[in-house]
Amino acid sequence: MTSFIERHSDNILGQLSCFDRIIIQGTLPDICYPGAITNFFYRSGIRIFDFKQWASPMRDKVNENAKSIARENGLEIEFIRKKNFRKDDRVAKILAKRGNHPGLVHIFSAMETCFAFKPWHDKKSHKTFFKYDSGRCLHYYFYFIDEDYGLCYLRVPTWAPFRLQFYCNAHNWLARQLDREGIGYKQRENAFSEIDSFEKAQEISDTFSGKDLHQILKKYALIFCPSINQFKAGIHWSVTQAEYATDIVFRNRETLSTIYEELVRTLSHSVKPDNVAMFLGKRLDLRYEGELGGRFSTRIEGHSIRHFMGKNGIKMYDKFGQILRIECVSNDISFFKHHRRVEHRDGSSSYQVANMRKTIYSLSDLKDVMFGCNRRYIGYLSAIDDPTNGIKKVNKISRPVREKGRSFRGFNLFNEEDEVVLRAIAQGGVQGFGIRNFTLRKALDKTSGQISHILKRLRNHGLIKKVSKSYKYYLTSLGRQVTATSLKLKEMVVIPILRGNLNFS
Repeated sequence: MTSFIERHSDNILGQLSCFDRIIIQGTLPDICYPGAITNFFYRSGIRIFDFKQWASPMRDKVNENAKSIARENGLEIEFIRKKNFRKDDRVAKILAKRGNHPGLVHIFSAMETCFAFKPWHDKKSHKTFFKYDSGRCLHYYFYFIDEDYGLCYLRVPTWAPFRLQFYCNAHNWLARQLDREGIGYKQRENAFSEIDSFEKAQEISDTFSGKDLHQILKKYALIFCPSINQFKAGIHWSVTQAEYATDIVFRNRETLSTIYEELVRTLSHSVKPDNVAMFLGKRLDLRYEGELGGRFSTRIEGHSIRHFMGKNGIKMYDKFGQILRIECVSNDISFFKHHRRVEHRDGSSSYQVANMRKTIYSLSDLKDVMFGCNRRYIGYLSAIDDPTNGIKKVNKISRPVREKGRSFRGFNLFNEEDEVVLRAIAQGGVQGFGIRNFTLRKALDKTSGQISHILKRLRNHGLIKKVSKSYKYYLTSLGRQVTATSLKLKEMVVIPILRGNLNFS
């Protein structure tokens, strides 16, 4: 990551990594799924088929509460009828007149789909219970400005099981922390174009935690959805969507535009599925059946490129033409694995690698994991960013080297065997998890002795380095740049020229 930053340090104001959009779901453990609400009804002595009679008073309570809050704040609840209505645009117009002081901003209402249950009697087992059902009910969107988290909203359904949805943007939270510390900045939407101290801002950003957010969530849930008071288990808050952005802020638009155009063109050709998996900390497996790939799109603001693996991905775009943003996006944070304490069914626990839990208390660990994804992506950019320097290094490794009187020939891009070797060590899985003798044997279909000789050549040319006390190697910075540059030259320049697809006249 540092090589890219160092290469353009004269043109960079600073860099900042911070959570962006965070969407959190609040569920009531007492009634959040059919089995739970069935047990709740039996414990409470309520007939299963009296579900509507039980839920209707709570619906009325939520409706009356929303109307009461609107009256107290001098607002009128706006019912949304259009499908393509953008609430954010409407809120932006209101804020332009109202200002950004804390308090309720606006209330929307809309008929939307929701989780629902239906009573069911099984004639074979003679048991009565609840089953999932699809439904529609009135939802309220309470937009408000919190003194710590800025503009947020809480989505409240009027029908059981009352699955809440909370939204905030951590860049707004960071802006308020900078205000308290007396650190100057310029903010445009969800990005900072200037900060007096990027280092101090990064230290503050790293303190964002789910523990503090939990207190805010409980506060607003009780205000906007009073029906939750009657459930003893309270609310469980889980992360349903998170974005973690690394912004590299350039001094001017002209510098970034020159760099960015080259990066986008190269990435659209060079990033392969195994690279995408590597960016996200995964090893690509033949058993993987999910969607995996990339999309290049052109917007009014400019070009963007997105790589995805199932519900998770990483994207790059130029923000306002001045900020290069690399952003890891997750719609299922359990996709990621990390070291954590795991509780076992027998009551014991152990510290091991496991899927990330979806609770908001995982946000601190999620920050580190998603930053790692961004860091690997920027490391990949470092290898493809400077082709002229890379070409010099490609020429350097093509020459033979001597060790202890023994000569090891160089690597020739146009030699079929050498190209296969470079492709094998350039694979995303190899870069992310290391190079071993047996992994290369599979890729190159050679004996263990032949692979040992190839590894020796790679080491003597400085392309790989051995991990101490292990039989694993990893690519050096020279190795990453040489493999990326050599394959880029062949795929994007040499082959198109031979085909007659490029015209330099």
